Amino acid sequence: MRRSALLLIPLSLVLVAAAVARPVARAVALPGAPLSATQAGDPMRGYSMSTAARERSLESALAGRLSRDSVRAFFRHFTAEPHPAGSVRNKALADFIAERFRAYGLDDVRLHRYDVLLPLPREVRVSMVSPTRYDATLTEDAYPEDPQTRQDAGPTFLGMSASGDVTAELVYASSGNPSDYDWLESQGIDLKGKIAIVRYSVPYSYRGFKALTAEKRGLKALLIYSDPAQDGFTKGKTFPDGPWGPASHIQRGALSYDFMYAGDPLTPGYASLPGAPRIPESESVQIPRIIAVPLSYRDAEPLLRALGGPEAPAEWQGALPFRYHVGSGPATVRVKVDMDGATRPIWVVEGRIRGTEEPDKYVVLGNHRDAWAFGAVDPSSGTATQLELARVLGGLAREGKRPKRSIVFASWDAEEWHLTGSTEWGEQFADDLRKNAIAYLNVDGSTSGSTFDAGAIASLNALVTETVRDVRDPGAEGSVLDSWGRSLAGATREAMIGGGGTRGTTTRRPIDYPGNALGSGSDYTVFLNFLGLPVVEMSFNGPYGVYHSIYDNAYWMEHFGDPGYRYMTAMGEVWGRMALRLANAEHYPHDFTLYADRVGGFVDALESQPAAAAELDLAAVRAAQARWRVAAVELEAVLSRRLASPDGDARRAALARTNEAMRAVEQAFLATSGIPGRPWFKHVLYAPKYTYAAMTLPGVQEAIDASDWPRARAQLAVITARLDAVAAATRAATVAGGTR
Repeated sequence: MRRSALLLIPLSLVLVAAAVARPVARAVALPGAPLSATQAGDPMRGYSMSTAARERSLESALAGRLSRDSVRAFFRHFTAEPHPAGSVRNKALADFIAERFRAYGLDDVRLHRYDVLLPLPREVRVSMVSPTRYDATLTEDAYPEDPQTRQDAGPTFLGMSASGDVTAELVYASSGNPSDYDWLESQGIDLKGKIAIVRYSVPYSYRGFKALTAEKRGLKALLIYSDPAQDGFTKGKTFPDGPWGPASHIQRGALSYDFMYAGDPLTPGYASLPGAPRIPESESVQIPRIIAVPLSYRDAEPLLRALGGPEAPAEWQGALPFRYHVGSGPATVRVKVDMDGATRPIWVVEGRIRGTEEPDKYVVLGNHRDAWAFGAVDPSSGTATQLELARVLGGLAREGKRPKRSIVFASWDAEEWHLTGSTEWGEQFADDLRKNAIAYLNVDGSTSGSTFDAGAIASLNALVTETVRDVRDPGAEGSVLDSWGRSLAGATREAMIGGGGTRGTTTRRPIDYPGNALGSGSDYTVFLNFLGLPVVEMSFNGPYGVYHSIYDNAYWMEHFGDPGYRYMTAMGEVWGRMALRLANAEHYPHDFTLYADRVGGFVDALESQPAAAAELDLAAVRAAQARWRVAAVELEAVLSRRLASPDGDARRAALARTNEAMRAVEQAFLATSGIPGRPWFKHVLYAPKYTYAAMTLPGVQEAIDASDWPRARAQLAVITARLDAVAAATRAATVAGGTR
């Protein structure tokens, strides 16, 4: 379920820099500044000079063993056949990964089974019955250049569609957002009982939000198609001649309302293990009640051509060669979907490299395995990278080069269905994760191009930037950080850190990176929003117009995405260095001063909204944020003194105490009751909008959007209390690292 910067689902709208943030405590680098890789004098947060030298030596050994040929072999194996969740092929890949983990020397390799609601279609049909007859093919064309396109990818459907058989007049509703339906109703168009055709869109609006919006408006069924204006011929050459989507490409996906809660719809907040209680489907707020089907623009064109009624507004016009009208009618369409309602097993593969000094503490490296079809970018590029990294780190471990703390590899299943595997695993092992996990590093798809991007909890910004500073860009001069900076230097980046359409300012100043406003749409969600763990999400991006289609395959990757497997392999180095730095650091590399500054930017974004500024008193939350920043500065001083002190038992014991206290800081942001109306999302700083885009201070922001000022004030008080708890946890880390 990858969100790429140049895809229909831009990562930059989910993982973006807080452009309104206050000045940071320390700059890492200006975009485009020349930084050479792995210089001995470069800082490495959490390390003294001597331990940094040893760490760089280990990382050099890692980098030297990563093999493009090995990555290619893994990638080709994973993309040889379609492997959706619940399929025989996806279980076979789980067994393959477990066998490889064992062969590479990983410890405690286990397969975890979860039985989850995973309905598959018995029949899907879309037909126009008047004014002319047209039966949608719901298939994608084969191309002689690419034999894989002749393989059967299974039925075309949207996961979690309701079952039903309806016939009704058609309306065109642009992107299917609330404002689009408002406009239709303003034109006197009655939506009740109609069928809507809407398009995937940029800025991205999650298909589940489209379904919920249509459901609330009383529509009977929803058709979602890919207009060439978004990801087709208007962008450039199309498959098989270029990276963009051809006329028959279809974007599959799930409709789940996982912005309410993630994971199995029938076990909310707890793992779907044998014997676990399961709620009735009628009680699940995650399950759509509307019929929905995805279409190619080839299948959508006859339906759109047949519409009469008012001409669509200019911004609704797509790239097909006619003027779009909105209906309703005279096109009348029949949509039939018959889902089997079955529960099916999914499989999470876990293996670890046990640490030498603190084996109970661990860093989690996760990637999902299931794909809607071949899944070259999403997720198999990440799966190949993960297995190559396990091969290399496992080999180093067998030679005695183990990290101090453990590294856990996790291959998730059914991510494409409401982030299921990671969520069930996170819920099952919640107590241990809260007690022992250091951070979660997510790679969904490792590459669709050469442009690096990342989002992270702000305390890990230095970890991210210092790591990519030390990795050479395989396709450009200098480091990955150099290239990242150049890609951002000439661009503006909007800070999507509010709600209800509120945006931060657009900036041309040097951009802070990685971005620190986190939405959803990938497996980091349970770790951040439910468990309160620090997370990083990263990928290399490029032009990518075949998302969730059969054309996201090996041919596409080898011709357009990553010829030569350079960036898939480079991601192994980035991911591996980052994991090792967390696992071996003398003190965890959290920068709470920068984090406090970012939260100040989130509060600024609230104040920038005129209604909020008039109704809310932000003095208390600002004071709490300032108290945290003071505590963070004090901790920085203690950490600096400890790293500069002579090595010995007292120093190591103090740093160990400090680390354990620092681990508690992120969890102090969790509110037991969660966000009002969405209690599974417990982090007071972050939650996704229903569109998956980032929303910061969500409890307050959703109340502002609803003009519910008593609730907004109550939620401000919750955030103030959590910030004070965070400050207390930070002070505890300072005391722990003191002179005892």
